[in-house]
Amino acid sequence: MPDYARMYRFGVTPWEGYAKAAAPSIAAVLDREESDRTRPLGTALDLGCGRGQFTPELARRGWRAVGVDVVPKAIEAARRRAGPGVTYLVGDVTDLVTDLASVAGAPEPGSVDFFLDIGCFQGFDARARGGEARSVTALAAPGATVLMLAFGPTRLRSRIGGVSQAEVESAFTGWTLDDVRAADTAGLGWPMNRTSPRWYRLRLA
Repeated sequence: MPDYARMYRFGVTPWEGYAKAAAPSIAAVLDREESDRTRPLGTALDLGCGRGQFTPELARRGWRAVGVDVVPKAIEAARRRAGPGVTYLVGDVTDLVTDLASVAGAPEPGSVDFFLDIGCFQGFDARARGGEARSVTALAAPGATVLMLAFGPTRLRSRIGGVSQAEVESAFTGWTLDDVRAADTAGLGWPMNRTSPRWYRLRLA
């Protein structure tokens, strides 16, 4: 698993460049996600939100947006530029129910309608992936969906992450994989642009 706290400390955050370069393609994916929903949209949880590259966009679209990340410095930075309708929390996505218990502003179990995971799940080993999936399931409202961007597994997996479709489905038991499609590689650079990134959409069965 990448050492994200260390990467933030040394300014090695390539995923932030992707957020800017791929903004139109990410917007298109979110448009599809929201196309069959009624308003108000409900609660969205941005998993591994970092310094808040995507959480404000969820709020702008009408979600009650909550971003969570295990790196306190990243959350501090996100809070400094947080806009209206956004809450940022320090928490381990592999054990959110425990970490967020009694935390002001944290979503209650069974209350989250939409989960966004851009590059978080892919960085974990099998045990941690299972922990994230259990956390998501515990917090999910009936009919909730997960939208996940993840690299495919490569020989550089130990450094940049990556998961297969089978690993996604294995972790999210009780969920239905509705859609899988190739992700835009603009802004990723080498070697990430060689990892065949995919968008996965799952729905709670």
